[in-house]
Amino acid sequence: MDFTPTQEQAAARELAARVFGDLATHERLKAAGTGTDPELWKALCAAGLPEAVEATGLLGLVLLAEEQGRVTAQVPFTASCVYGLLAVARHGTDEQRARLLPGLRDGTTVVAGALDDPGRIRSERDGEGGSDGEGGWGRLTGTVDRLPWLRDATHVLVPDRHDTLWLVPLGGAGPEKPRPGGAGPGVTVTPVELTAPWAAGRLVLDGARGERIGGGQRGAGGEADGAAACASVRASARIAFAGLQAGVCAGSLARAVTHTSGREQFGRPLATRQAVQLRAADAYMDIEAIRVTAYEAAWRHDRALPAEEHALTAAWWASEAGKRVVHAGQHLHGGMGADLGHPVHRHFLWGRQLDAHLGCGTEVLAALGDLLARGGGS
Repeated sequence: MDFTPTQEQAAARELAARVFGDLATHERLKAAGTGTDPELWKALCAAGLPEAVEATGLLGLVLLAEEQGRVTAQVPFTASCVYGLLAVARHGTDEQRARLLPGLRDGTTVVAGALDDPGRIRSERDGEGGSDGEGGWGRLTGTVDRLPWLRDATHVLVPDRHDTLWLVPLGGAGPEKPRPGGAGPGVTVTPVELTAPWAAGRLVLDGARGERIGGGQRGAGGEADGAAACASVRASARIAFAGLQAGVCAGSLARAVTHTSGREQFGRPLATRQAVQLRAADAYMDIEAIRVTAYEAAWRHDRALPAEEHALTAAWWASEAGKRVVHAGQHLHGGMGADLGHPVHRHFLWGRQLDAHLGCGTEVLAALGDLLARGGGS
């Protein structure tokens, strides 16, 4: 295994770091509140970064997600790339790829995902001449209580009770414009606030039309079975959000290092104290564990090797170790870490939200145990 980025991946990461660093400043994030920064989203898409993800694969997305997390940039970049661009590119039909990928590349189409809430959506054959067969349309009914980036999305990717993936149009206009007049027919979106400012919403489907993604006709990735496509996208999402957590934690630790190096106590910088050094060293090792497990899982997924076990391992490290790191980052700031307006507090909120979003460590560990018990490990 060689996780060294290719020239294309390294160039995309460098560009992403520059765009995120220039525009996701503390002042702009404060001004955005709990919403998305539309100018940052526009700049990312103008720079061709979503299209770069399609070319560099899941490992490329993990690298870019790290840069998003490092500055806690409030845009649906990681979510739309994994639930939209990569899912359609790998599992969509030729017609779906030709129709949907251009909008996903230029940012006019934004996809949110609800794959962490299986079993809540019922599907049935569309009575308007569609079918539940390959590339067909169906009618979907169900509720997802908390869905990150839903308020920015033009589409949402949801699994039904049989783990078939459905892409539901929401009628939105993306992050650059508010959704005009609500969602589409049979769709209700209600704003919900999460721990992190992720423009979340509650999704209610009542006979809403959706098109099937994966199953039937083979997509570009060669996977025909609908349940296999759902498992693949779910694993991809765990890996991508683990990469996002690695960036969140790295940003938190970097702020803590800057603070403890510049702040003095009894005539010496805090960073010279052994207790501070040990806490920072533990946080660094946790970050490296998150990063390497996410890289390995993404590398295997890009090469069509079994990666479900590795995705769960990366998610567990992102949940458990990520929680430790953002707590350490806040504690190393002393009283300043308790200031809700301090930049490090934003990393704390994102780290705790990602912990919950990935399923929390015990749930992920239980899923990994079930997989190994079924003989699904590799």
